[in-house]
Amino acid sequence: MSADALLHRTVKAPLMRIGAIVFKELKQLSRDRMTFGMIVMIPVIQLMLFGYAINTDVRHLPVGLVDQSGSSYSRYLVEALEATQAVRFSKTYPSRADAEAAITLGETKAVLVLPADLDRRLLSHPNFPGNGANKANWSHSNPQEPVGQWLVDGSDTMVAASIRALRNLPLAEMAGQPYQQPAATLEVVQYFNPEQRSAVNVVPGLLAIILTMTMVMFTAAAIVREREQGNMEFLITTPVHPMELMFGKIVPYVLVGLIQVSIILSIGHFLFMVPVRGGLTTLFAAALLFIFASLTIGMVISTIAKTQLQAMQMTVFVLMPSILLSGFMFPYEAMPVPAQYISEGFPATHFIRLIRGIVLRDASLTGQTFDMLWLLGFTAAGLMFASMRFKKRLD
Repeated sequence: MSADALLHRTVKAPLMRIGAIVFKELKQLSRDRMTFGMIVMIPVIQLMLFGYAINTDVRHLPVGLVDQSGSSYSRYLVEALEATQAVRFSKTYPSRADAEAAITLGETKAVLVLPADLDRRLLSHPNFPGNGANKANWSHSNPQEPVGQWLVDGSDTMVAASIRALRNLPLAEMAGQPYQQPAATLEVVQYFNPEQRSAVNVVPGLLAIILTMTMVMFTAAAIVREREQGNMEFLITTPVHPMELMFGKIVPYVLVGLIQVSIILSIGHFLFMVPVRGGLTTLFAAALLFIFASLTIGMVISTIAKTQLQAMQMTVFVLMPSILLSGFMFPYEAMPVPAQYISEGFPATHFIRLIRGIVLRDASLTGQTFDMLWLLGFTAAGLMFASMRFKKRLD
């Protein structure tokens, strides 16, 4: 055998065969619009989410105010806090009890309470301009008398950390005086998670992510698997209405979802010491709403995808934003307003509010009516859309 023939047999021929396979795979990939979309869209979505929407620095956090003083000094203090750009006072409450109720219901993450004797406390503070003579006696005469008090939902550890950073305000520097080492200005009271344990915040949110992943994935593959295995023809010939088929497909997975809820909360409570302050009936009612909403997403995907691979790919498009934009990993309040509007379109965002409110703050469903009705409306609209698409396929 000549050298050229040997070279062709051992090098050129294998390279030609490999090249032919590569060309075939690229041609097939270009025809698969779903896979091609994943190649382009996944890096674009991740870049946009992490570069634009995700922000670990909480800025302009909407907070509440209880101003029992109503003096010029209280307005001065509020303006000084807003000047830090960490908080933005968006609501006012008449009393401390109303503020605590708003935090329990999830209306706000933090409330600043300014006492009726704010002027006396502020004027006697060692860092207030002109009070240099009081500095030596202040720590002995008023060792634990802050100017005001922050009431914070401690279940959100990032928000609580941002509020704690506002405890020591350099009052003299804000008034244009030389800098002085700030003494304690504001007291911080953290409700629901005073130890600042991350598990208290993570476990309820993780419940939403796990249910999203399993419910959407299982249901999305359900009808697609029937189609791939040739069982769809049998379903078509049976006297089953499309809506009846939708319900029949999702009911078994409802039971699976409730089992997962029980497992996650039991492990979180007994292993990670996560308190379950709300009633179990309320908790499972909220979980049921979210399970139906997640299963509905899976049913819609199953009527669009043609293969199980496409169903898995489309599940990723739902799962990724649900993890990053729902408030599970990053504070919802720290996101830009357009990103907040997008996050409102995902059931996980509403369920995380519900489940954290019930588990951590003992909030009732009636106090979180918007999120509850949103999940109900989403489920109804999704089921209707899925049944209509399935009917078109029958035609």
